[in-house]
Amino acid sequence: MCQHDPACPPYDHLDREAARLVASHPEQGWSLLCNGVVVFEDTGELLPDGGVIAPHRPTDIRTAA
Repeated sequence: MCQHDPACPPYDHLDREAARLVASHPEQGWSLLCNGVVVFEDTGELLPDGGVIAPHRPTDIRTAA
């Protein structure tokens, strides 16, 4: 999918989120990267092969009182 040089990391590499942004829809909570990955605001991802990456943002951090 990537047409520029240097090419973005493929969707199946660990650094896939470093790909260039193609479309952004913050009002809907998602963005499309040039490697075909759809990234959601909760940090979940949908891969072009249909695979899913569960959200990986820490949500249970406690603050000191």
